[in-house]
Order: sequence, then structure tokens, then C-alpha cells
Amino acid sequence: MLPILISVLVAVDVGGTFTDLVAVDEEDGRIYKVKVRSTPRNPEEGFLEALRKLLSENRLVGNKVKLIIHVNTIGTNLFRGQLGLRMPAAALITTRGFRDIIEIGRQNRPELYNIFYRKPDPLVRRELRFEVEERVDSRGRILKRVDAAELGRVASLLKEQAVETVAICFLNSYINSSNEEAAKQYLKEYINIPIFTSHEVNPEHREYERMSTTVVNAILAPVVARYLEAVLEGLSTLRINAPLQIMSSSGGIVDVEEVITRPICSIESGPAAGVIGSAELAKILGFRNVISLDMGGTTAKTGAIVDGSPMYVPEIEVGGRVHMGRIVKGSGYPVRYPSIDLAEVSAGGGTVIDVDAAGALRVGPMSAGSDPGPACYGLGGSAPTITDANLLLGRLEHLLGGEFKLSRELAYRALQPIAERAGMSVQEAAWSALTIVNLQMARAVHIVSLERGYDPSEFVLIAFGGAGPMHAVELATQIGISTIVVPPSPGLFSSIGLLMTDMNYTYVRGLLKVLERGDEEMLEEIFQEMEREALSQLRVRGVDVRDVRVRRSIDLRYYGQGYELEINVNSPLSIEDMVRAFEEKHGKVYGYRHAGERVEMTALRIAVTIPCRKISIQHLSMSTSRERKVKHRRVFFEDGWHDASVYQRETLKTGEKINGPAIIEEYDSTTVLPPAWQLRVHETGCMVIEQA
Repeated sequence: MLPILISVLVAVDVGGTFTDLVAVDEEDGRIYKVKVRSTPRNPEEGFLEALRKLLSENRLVGNKVKLIIHVNTIGTNLFRGQLGLRMPAAALITTRGFRDIIEIGRQNRPELYNIFYRKPDPLVRRELRFEVEERVDSRGRILKRVDAAELGRVASLLKEQAVETVAICFLNSYINSSNEEAAKQYLKEYINIPIFTSHEVNPEHREYERMSTTVVNAILAPVVARYLEAVLEGLSTLRINAPLQIMSSSGGIVDVEEVITRPICSIESGPAAGVIGSAELAKILGFRNVISLDMGGTTAKTGAIVDGSPMYVPEIEVGGRVHMGRIVKGSGYPVRYPSIDLAEVSAGGGTVIDVDAAGALRVGPMSAGSDPGPACYGLGGSAPTITDANLLLGRLEHLLGGEFKLSRELAYRALQPIAERAGMSVQEAAWSALTIVNLQMARAVHIVSLERGYDPSEFVLIAFGGAGPMHAVELATQIGISTIVVPPSPGLFSSIGLLMTDMNYTYVRGLLKVLERGDEEMLEEIFQEMEREALSQLRVRGVDVRDVRVRRSIDLRYYGQGYELEINVNSPLSIEDMVRAFEEKHGKVYGYRHAGERVEMTALRIAVTIPCRKISIQHLSMSTSRERKVKHRRVFFEDGWHDASVYQRETLKTGEKINGPAIIEEYDSTTVLPPAWQLRVHETGCMVIEQA
């Protein structure tokens, strides 16, 4: 048969356990879905295998792929010490007297009462931190320019030490970058390795955070570049010459050049896609406040959408420890880049069930991952997991629409010794494990809601990921949520989220100054200059900026405060409006305001959004006219075993209602509907679940 000649958009999400691919026919909206096991040691292999499967199984031609949007976790995996990823040798060049800033860091201690606590090792060894005689004062005046002869000696040392990447971070360069620019230009003439300056990566005050962000960016660059090079080479062998775009940590899409130049922009890109997809879905369904739950094979991640917009944080830490869903402050390396506000816990289908020294059942933090995977996979894994527990309780029967068979015998054999050590039956151990993992996810929900001042019971839960719909209703019961939405293709929803967003680039410029009447003209000039520079950069890269939208914001704080709040600003600018908006937000965040106190700005920001064509959620609806065959099987719930009806999701019709207990199976996920809950099929194809 001849291959089908169509034009498709492709989205690929490389997760810890599975690599998910969704492709959309631009003309008729047809959806193609692929799910393959991830290859953590060489993540590009799983990415390319998903594309090969898409082309071969659907008789598609590679050169008809119009666009590929991609997310991966290579950045976070590098700082977690994943096997197969090597940390490149990095050097730091800084102002004389300041090379130890990166090691001194801040005073905050992750373990306040642990006298044996040891800080994370600095990312750059001390012998590879070089000081030069240069100085810019706090007002941006150059007191001493960089010396070419001194930089020449540094360049010789960089060659001797076989350095692979360089970060340059001079004091006060966020105000005046002349010395950094001169140093970079000089070094580029002598060494052919990536060089990154702090004014290009993060031109804001606070020397430690700016230096840490620049160093992390420099270390990531060679690793990300190698990965993207392997991906692009693989695409070439598949005869795919479509542009490759990456989702950033802030939830927008950026081009490959942006990721190579500023790899920190995509360090948390993986989890962001599901939150963005949830926000778009919430708009369609008419929900303003939503909590997203993405439960995959390794972890569960939650995010909050408030008044229709995802919540953001200005800074994250990489390589740090996670405790109860939180990154322990000071345990990792600060990276300043706007990112979706997320909480993540070790609560996935592959999370291992064990018993602690006291004989109590424990779930996580270890995961069976994709290799060897849960015991029931039959691929050599022997540790019992949440997937094994769901299988033994009748909630799960197979994966990938029946393509991937699961073994109840292997699951029972793996969980039995754990149950005996805990003094339980296998059934009790399986149910207790599910209860514990739901409690862990409830903590993650509370982090993005209660700890931000929001009542989770006033939110709608959108559940996705391969395992999310299996746990969603019982999790919602624990936290008081009464409405749950399961989108079409929930196991692939993060990939779908990639096709529901726009291109987005963020730019920042540091400026420490007390706000005064008459500053409007000065601020307007800076904002306009930032916009001109941003659009010029994008045009050089070939990005179409004709329909661009620009959002302005400014970081404000009371004079003398240590931290600031980001405030959106309108045009024309008004100092009074800025101060009023700041004080209102300060009151909401901190519970008080100081009316009449001086307000200080610390940075100006712009977000450049370029609208993209989005897929319609209606195209994802899988309702067909094929004959329905309702099966039945015994499923365990809190009050015991029930005879549950088992439906295939593609046979459900718009407006149809189903009462629990029931199981709804589909290619990429399974939804569990407990007794006393009712499911109805929305016209979008979403399943809306509420108490009967």
C-alpha cells in the first residue's frame, strides 16, 4: 500500500517510565497515539522509537510531519545523578575576591539541628574558579576594565584543565555588562567552548542566585546540546525535517536555539505541559479554579490554576532533596527562571511498596521505573509496586489497550513477603499501599492550594497521566473535592498539552530604584527597548512575530524588604496604579500592607507570546458506533469487593451517565469509579465525575 500523504503536528513527552506521542492531522483532526517504554540512559532512543512507531503503524511519510513539540527531563536528571549522564567540566570566571560566593551561598540550612549536615558540593571545583581584576560599582560605573593579558592567562589555564564550558559572572554586571561582554569576546578568540555570561542568562541583583543560575546554565548546555544533536540526527534518518520546538518551564514553547542558549528555560519543561493543558481545558469547560493531577509511572505532580491562569514561581532549585512534595530550601542549586508552580511526590504506578524497620508499610521513594518495571510486567522486576497493588485489587487488568499483558501471579508473589512482614494479608497490604500513596498525593495538592491560601474543596480536579484516573476519586474524597474531570486520552494528556499552548519567551532586566512620581517615562523607555531587543532576536532566528503579544510586569517590594512580588503593568504606565496593585497583592500574600511606605523596584520583565494554532479538545473524543460489550469483574473498594461494570471508553456517548462501581478502560489509562459516584460524558469527550 502507498503511504498516506498528510500533514501532521507531533508532540512527544519523554517521561521516566513511558514516552508518550500524540500526532494530529491538520486537515481532518485525526488523532494518532503512541506509547512506548522510555530509555532513561539514552532518552533520545525512546523519543525516536515513538516516532518510528507512529510512521510505520500508520503508513505516514516522515517529510509530511510539519512540526514536533517536545518535553524531556534531561535537565533535572543530570542533577539527580542519573546513570549515563556525565556532568561536564565547568569553569567560573568572576571578580577578584568573589570566587567562593558559589560555595558560601546563603545562610539558610535545610537541616537546622543536624550538626553533621553538609552542603551540596559546589558545581565548579575551586581550582576551576578564576578571578580577574575588574570592577563595576553598584550604580553601574566602571571602576576597572578587564585586562586582556590577564584573560590570556586564564584562557591558557582553561585549555590545560580541559574545561568544556565556562560561566562568567562579574559583580554588578546586571547594571552594566561591558566587562562581561569584553571578557567573553576575548576568550572566544582563544578557546572554542561554550561561554555564558550572567547578564545574558539572568541580569538581576543577588550575586549568589545570579552566579548559580549562570553556572547551572553553563553545565546544562553541553549535555542538552548533545541530546538535541542526537535527536536532530535521528529525525534526519527518519526523513523528518520539521522544526523542533521545546516547552519551557514557564509553560510556553520556545525554539531549539533558545534551549541551546538558555537550557535553564526548559529544565522543568516536562511537568509544565500537563498544567498548561489543564488550564486550556478548564477554559473550555468553564472552570476558573482547577488543580491538575499528573500521576505517571514514577511520580505524581500537582499544579494550581487560579482564576484561569496557572500559578508561577520566579525561582526553583535543581538537584535538591524533596520532602513531602517540597524541594528543601537550600539543599540544591538555585535557578532563576519563571516556572510553573508544582509539587511533586514519589507516587507513581512504579513506586515501590516496602516495609520499614518497625514493620510499617512504606510506599516510595524508590521506583521500579521502566527498566525493569513493576513485578507484574514480567520483565525481571521483583519489587511490588502500586501497579501490582491495583492489579491484585481488580482495578487494572492490562496496559496499552491489551497490548501489554500483566501477571497477577507475579504481582502476588512480589507483594506476599511484604504483607507477611507487615502482618497483613496480601489484599490488606495492597489496599493500604493505595491509601498511603493517595495520602502522599493529597500532601502535594495541599502544597499548591492550602499553603498558597486557597481551599482545595473550592477547586475542580483534572486527573491525567497513566495512573491518575485510577486514584482520582479516592484522592478527591480525602481532600474534599467534589468534581473530577478525566480528559480524553488522559495517559497522553501531557503530550496533548504541548499542542494547546503558544510560543512564549521571557526577558528580564535588573533595576534597583525606589519608585517616584515621574518615573513613568523612564520605565516606558526601558520596556520599549526590551521589546525591540527581544523581537529583533526572534526575527534573527526566523520566528514569525507578526501577531506577537507582549505582557509587561515589574518586581516590587517595600523599601528594605528582602523579597519582591511580580506585578503586571498596563500601558500607559502609572506609578499610582503600580503601587495600588502591589499593596493589594501584598495584602493577599502576606495578610497585611504598609500604606504610604516607599516602594522599590528590582526588575522589569516582559513575556513575548506568539499565538500558535491549537488542537480542539473535541477532536480527542473517542466515541464510536461500535457495539458495546460491557464486562464485569470483582473490584476492591474501601468497603470490600464489588461486582463492577467494565466499559471501553470509546463506546461511551455524549451525555451518557454511568453509576459506580465501574471501570472505564482505554488505550492509555484506566478510570476507577467507586460506589456512590456518577460519571457523565461531556460534549468535549471529557468524563465529569461527581457524587451520585
